[in-house]
Amino acid sequence: MKELFEKYNADFLKEDIEQKVAIIANNSHQYANTENLKKTFSLIDLTSLNTEDNAEKVAGMAIQVDSLKQNFPDIPNVAAICVYPSMVEYVRDNLRSNTIEIASVGGGFPSSQTFLNIKVEECKQAIKAGATEIDIVLSVGKFFEGDLEYCFKEIKDIKSAIDDNHLKVILESGALKSHQQIWEASILAMEAGADFIKTSTGKQDPAATTDAVYVMTKAIKMFHEKTGKKIGIKPAGGIATKEDALAYFAIVKENLGDEWLNPELFRIGASRLANNLLSDIYQKEIKYF
Repeated sequence: MKELFEKYNADFLKEDIEQKVAIIANNSHQYANTENLKKTFSLIDLTSLNTEDNAEKVAGMAIQVDSLKQNFPDIPNVAAICVYPSMVEYVRDNLRSNTIEIASVGGGFPSSQTFLNIKVEECKQAIKAGATEIDIVLSVGKFFEGDLEYCFKEIKDIKSAIDDNHLKVILESGALKSHQQIWEASILAMEAGADFIKTSTGKQDPAATTDAVYVMTKAIKMFHEKTGKKIGIKPAGGIATKEDALAYFAIVKENLGDEWLNPELFRIGASRLANNLLSDIYQKEIKYF
């Protein structure tokens, strides 16, 4: 796997990444206008990944998403609804819109600690139930062991199993020990077939961080320059306020450009952010979701 990383120039890792990120984040307030807040809303993967999730709750969330335009006609809808595999059918049966993706976590989420054949089958069943996107977790334990071939094969096998549906690979960046590891995990996932790379499950701390997203966007840019392929980015976990979201917005804009500022290439995994953005846009407290 050494030659895999040698194809890419990682000199940026020698820079003071924390300082660069702080400058971008501190200047992100310049994007805090209504148009950008609406655009940010359209990037949300509205997420419910709780132990108490059930058919009624998830169906209700799908109905709310479907009804958004009736209640807020000038707001673009969210990009996707993200749920557990067993909940996919309730989104499918209650979501009339065909422009909103149905995302399912899979592959032994959130720890990726089960057998590969079970991971593959779970993802295939989620697609069969109606999911159009799958979010899996990098096998971080294998990554730490240095078994990068296993990590690569696992991602490749799952991508093959779900055909043309989008595969998002969660790096669990908070568990990785350095910027170097985040960069290596990003390159590995993209080379193996990931359509998106994602920061976190949201199940451990730290979740999404601006430093991690900075490194991941740099890796995406290098991958695009080398292959011509555009890979998406998804910060997720702990993103609740417009300030949080706009910091990531600014990093993506700075490192990847405006062509990445759309739901095809940029998602924000969140559960609380949607209501907070609606409140900021309308300048009053809104608890729609």
